[in-house]
Amino acid sequence: MGLAQLNSARKHHSHPVTGQAPAFHRRLPGYAPGRLVSLPEVAADLGLASLHAKDESSRFGLPAFKILGASWATYRLLSERLGQEPAGWEGIEDLARAFQPLQPLTLVTATDGNHGRAVARAARWFGCAARILVPAGTARARIDGIAAEGAEVEIVDGNYDVAVGRAKAMAADRVLVVSDTSWVGYEKIPGWVAEGYETICDEVDQALDGAGAPRPTHVFVQVGVGALAVAIIRHWAPTARIVGLEPYGANCLYASIAAGQAVAVEGPQESIMAGMNCGTLSLIAWPELRDGLDAAVTLGDERAREAMRLFADQGIVSGETGAAGLGALLELMQESGHAGVRESLALGPKSNVLVLSTEGATDPESYARIVGLSPEAVRIR
Repeated sequence: MGLAQLNSARKHHSHPVTGQAPAFHRRLPGYAPGRLVSLPEVAADLGLASLHAKDESSRFGLPAFKILGASWATYRLLSERLGQEPAGWEGIEDLARAFQPLQPLTLVTATDGNHGRAVARAARWFGCAARILVPAGTARARIDGIAAEGAEVEIVDGNYDVAVGRAKAMAADRVLVVSDTSWVGYEKIPGWVAEGYETICDEVDQALDGAGAPRPTHVFVQVGVGALAVAIIRHWAPTARIVGLEPYGANCLYASIAAGQAVAVEGPQESIMAGMNCGTLSLIAWPELRDGLDAAVTLGDERAREAMRLFADQGIVSGETGAAGLGALLELMQESGHAGVRESLALGPKSNVLVLSTEGATDPESYARIVGLSPEAVRIR
């Protein structure tokens, strides 16, 4: 059984949301909102009023949501170095030309896969080189995906946190670290990454309003280092209950809430939910997680597998990390030991729940083993 705890430090949360990132993303060629899928049968089975899943399996041709944060942060970073935002641009070629006087530049980051591939894409868009550091054991399919964007990939002898330290040490005048986690003295760029994810929230609201559906009363969000959760909290914490989730062996959020302060966990971080194999929360994320989350849930790999198969039954291709939000919902609703948490969260027949499927099949071979179908077969269901 997974672990679940309420966050007694939850405060009324109010944070300004600028709306600049959604406007930027809508101007990019190939932009299309990620679909919002209603799952009425699953909602009925779980005793909920409604359940929606935000499908982030395709963003500008990439199989995860991370390009939203990487592109916005890189755009803001390069614009700052240029001294102004490019005016009158209509496409990627215009932006690359505008940023040409800054070159040569190399973008560097650590990743378990999706963020690194997104930074590599942003580098290619804006005319930079990219060097992406991945921890030992990263799936070959994810490494190949990063390399396909034209980036140099370095496999680090250690876990994600070791890779972050290596990236941090590489920063130089022409080597720019574009990380989604932060540390002392490095806060601005991860903040821009979190801002980029506001586009997801904006799209959900528009889709719900267009369908005449109610806004969410509960949102389940994958934590990892915390950047996505920060965006979710800023947007929905004033009106909804927010549940953060993470794997057993990378439960730095759960441990931090229990301790009342940010703490690191040693792991080992070996979950199949690779995008959350992080032992340390982002420095800038922790205060917002502490003040904005209502509860934390940890789950084992089998819950993620169960959720992947359930999503596939609904025609949604969702990878191991992507399905974890649904996995955490299953954990809370199906385990009798979590009855007190459910009651405190008012999670039940009047609840309109949103889960985020944050990635597609980023490792197609693993996906097919778990689901029993190829991603292509699920899509045509």
